[in-house]
Amino acid sequence: MNAPTLSPQPTPVNRRTGLLAVIGPGILVAATGVGAGDLATGAFTGTEVGVAVLWAVLFGALLKFAITEGLARWQLATGNTLLEGAVDRFGLLVALVFLPYLLAWSFFVGAALMSACGATFHAMWPVFEDAVTAKRVFGMAHSAIGLALVLYGGFRLFEKVMSICIGVMFVIVLVTAVLLWPGTAEVMRGLFVPDLSTLHGGNLRWTVALMGGIGGTVTVLCYGYWIRERGRTGQNDLGVCRVDLGIAYTMTALFGIAMVIIGSTVSVEGKGSALLVTLSDRLAGPLGETGRWAFLFGAWAAIFSSLLGVWQAVPYLFADTWRLLQQRFTTAAIDNVVDTTSRPYRAYLCTIATVPAAGLFFSFREIQQLYAIAGAAFIPLLALALLVMNGRADWVGAQFRNRWPGVVVLTTALLFFAWYGWMELSG
Repeated sequence: MNAPTLSPQPTPVNRRTGLLAVIGPGILVAATGVGAGDLATGAFTGTEVGVAVLWAVLFGALLKFAITEGLARWQLATGNTLLEGAVDRFGLLVALVFLPYLLAWSFFVGAALMSACGATFHAMWPVFEDAVTAKRVFGMAHSAIGLALVLYGGFRLFEKVMSICIGVMFVIVLVTAVLLWPGTAEVMRGLFVPDLSTLHGGNLRWTVALMGGIGGTVTVLCYGYWIRERGRTGQNDLGVCRVDLGIAYTMTALFGIAMVIIGSTVSVEGKGSALLVTLSDRLAGPLGETGRWAFLFGAWAAIFSSLLGVWQAVPYLFADTWRLLQQRFTTAAIDNVVDTTSRPYRAYLCTIATVPAAGLFFSFREIQQLYAIAGAAFIPLLALALLVMNGRADWVGAQFRNRWPGVVVLTTALLFFAWYGWMELSG
């Protein structure tokens, strides 16, 4: 099968255009994966388990790096997206299973992002007396703004907005964690000496949710479309992608660690829109009113960048899946194109920006854990696919075949998530 191409054809990157040209797609992965998931899951987990679970942040970031590097390696070696490659090699069942999963995942993620945007903005600008009403109104308004930026702003504007947002949230959240620092020895133990008490009962669920949320789940697949936008289509671009992803997931790990530290020192209570209001109010004690506002602004930047990234990238996945299904079930000629002007892309963009608003009427905490765990369930399947697809020299070539460090990380992830599934079923 021929590789799908973007239309219009992306212009190759000028190598002298600066750092953003190198780290751009990685910044998009970090900004999209770091947001509502890391903010809420990190804070909840920090409150429930403390910094003893920091090792899970490191492992989650390392795992996402191995997965995203693997899918980039597959795409640069074969010219096909990972999704298309999986359908080619394993059959149409992949697309038939992935499509309903994508629909469900989109609903949970979209609802959580709208809810988090609405709650954060209400804490910054409390013009409504009722926090629940504010969450719904502001959440839908953020969704509409994200929809307009994606539809009319173009990829370059999208990339610039995302870069600004992740810069703001990265600095502010890290400074907040440093100001609330619980102690270097305690943090080092949490990072490098796994506490087995985090692997039992409810603590286990939050630990797995933290691994699933850190750095995104389904959104890692979108990296392949973003590197095409940047003109990375040749095998010589793999080194740039590795540098790009290394920076992105280092930032992701630092952000996740910071959120767990914040949650461990400032107890997170409440549900729904009350969550971030309570968190920001409690930060006013140790950090003052300026610290409270700075944290809220950084949190808003993180969450809105995540919403904007999901709105822009996830429709690529739907359009690609829809194209693959059309090629199998229709006799009409189907354009071998995945682009932002196609009807499937725009239809799904409008859908993800509207339908998940129904989730604003449910508990944010429940939605957060549901979609984080659902995302975690996706990770071992992706790891297995990469172990098989990139493990065949006749598929990707000897140069791009899996090496032992990546095999170790992906296999460890498979074993861990298999053990977790057995614990859940037997418990």
